Amino acid sequence: MTIKAFVFDAYGTLYDVQSVAGATEAAFPSHGETITQIWRMKQLEYTWLRSAMGAYADFWTVTRDSLAYTLDVLGLNASEAAITALAEAYNHLTPYPDSLAALDALAGKRLAILSNGSPAMLEALVRHSGLANRFEAVLSVDAARVYKPDPCSYRLVEERMGVKPDEVVFVSSNGFDVAGAKHFGFKVARIARVSAAALHAEIASAAPISPKTLFKALRMQEERLGERPDWVIGSLGELPALVGGL
Repeated sequence: MTIKAFVFDAYGTLYDVQSVAGATEAAFPSHGETITQIWRMKQLEYTWLRSAMGAYADFWTVTRDSLAYTLDVLGLNASEAAITALAEAYNHLTPYPDSLAALDALAGKRLAILSNGSPAMLEALVRHSGLANRFEAVLSVDAARVYKPDPCSYRLVEERMGVKPDEVVFVSSNGFDVAGAKHFGFKVARIARVSAAALHAEIASAAPISPKTLFKALRMQEERLGERPDWVIGSLGELPALVGGL
C-alpha cells in the first residue's frame, strides 16, 4: 500500500466542537449545553440541506444561521451583533489533547486539512491554535461550493495535492464524513472518540438523556450507509502506530 498523504477533518476530529460550551453558557446561563448541541447538529444539517438544494452559502453563514435557529427555538433573544460575536467561538475551538502530539509524530509526512469551514474560518482556527505550520494545505470545500460528503468536496484533495484517492488516508471522527470519504475512494481511519460500549453505558445510566448524550448518539457513531472505515482507533494518539504498519 502506497500512502502519500494524510488528510484530516477539522471540526470534531482535530478540534473539539464542544469547546464552544463555555461561550454559550456565558452568553445564556443555564442554557449552554443545550445551545451547544442543537447548534452543532443544526449546523451540519444546514450543510446537507444546502448541498441537496443546490443553494450553497459559506460555513460562516451556516454557522450564524444555525445559531440563530437554535436561539429562536429555545425562546432566547439575541441581536445580530450578539449572534455574530457568539459564532466567533467556532474560530477559537480548542484542539483535542491528542491532536498536536499526533501531528508532531507524523512530521515529514504530507499532511492537510479538508474541512467544511470557510477559508477565513479555517485560517483563524489554525492560527489561533498554533497548528498552522503543521499542514501542507488547509483546504476548504468553499472551492467546490458544496459540502461534505458530496464527492466534489473530496476531489479537492486530488486536485490540490496531486494524489490519487487510494494514496490518501483520510482521518475523521464524523460518521457522515467517514462514509463519504470511503465512498469517494480514500483509505479512511475513523477516530471513535465515543465507543459504542461507552455510549450504551452512558445511555443506560442517564435519566433523562442529556443533550450532550443525544449528540454523541446522533453524530459520534458509525453510520449505516454501506461504507466501512479501513481502521477504527480510539484517538489520534493511535494514528502514528497505525501509520507505522502501512
